[in-house]
Amino acid sequence: MDSYQQQEIEHENHVWSLRERNPALTLSYPNVDPDRIDTPVFAIRLGRGPADDELPLHSHRKGQLVIAENGSVTCRVENGIWMVPTFGAFWVPGGIAHSNSVSPNGSVICVFVDGEVSGLPRKCCTLGVTPLMRVITEALTQRSVRYTPDSPSGRLAQVLMDEFAKAPTSDQHLPISSDPRLLAVAEHLLADPADRRTVAEWAAELAMSERSFARWVVRETGLTFGQWRRQLHGLVALERLSAGSSVQIIAQDLGYESTSAFITMFKKVFGDSPRRYLRRIEATGELGGSTPFA
Repeated sequence: MDSYQQQEIEHENHVWSLRERNPALTLSYPNVDPDRIDTPVFAIRLGRGPADDELPLHSHRKGQLVIAENGSVTCRVENGIWMVPTFGAFWVPGGIAHSNSVSPNGSVICVFVDGEVSGLPRKCCTLGVTPLMRVITEALTQRSVRYTPDSPSGRLAQVLMDEFAKAPTSDQHLPISSDPRLLAVAEHLLADPADRRTVAEWAAELAMSERSFARWVVRETGLTFGQWRRQLHGLVALERLSAGSSVQIIAQDLGYESTSAFITMFKKVFGDSPRRYLRRIEATGELGGSTPFA
């Protein structure tokens, strides 16, 4: 029996009500409501089955650190879509509505953190997970979610928070807005990233002038359309690299004329070539292009 099942049995009175409110949800893993567990920091491991649904938008009082243990994780919040590869993590502060989608047959470790714990980022961000953080979170998933501060679990949790507070963050996300037109464009390009329609063609699609469309995208995202689509391609590439796809296949799937053109795009987004980038994350936890959070 794996650790999250043990924790669910131990806390069977804390079953998350999401499934109760959404009886049609298909989930192969158990859930606990983090706000019904008074421990300030605890970790559980979750694995995704091939038929599992993406959880709907939800929020909780505790903040959540989602660590991609195997595969990748896509996290959606109101103003952006975030992607983290294996050994990366996404942080969402408490109270922010979000949904997490794990790649098929992937697994994550979720660390729930009480808002009273000091030194936490005040906004959503991605961050690298150092080898030490991976060892500690793995150990916490094997322990009860209830412990005292001076217990071995309590001391491990404190070291984890110390490491968390020092971790550099990165802005690996696709900015979006509540405008349904932009959401539709984002969903289309995520499903078909090889679509190479120009600004003029997208403007015509949305019954806008080319100039109005260009200004609208900058106003909604802070990026030009070219920069925004490049960011989207970078996140899609990261997801597929984490799934084991080759650089050559990803370049073709994203509509690049050559592998070298794809690598140039990837370097602009992440600061390194695809393979070196993934090796660096695994070895050091550094995501690249990062700055300490304030």
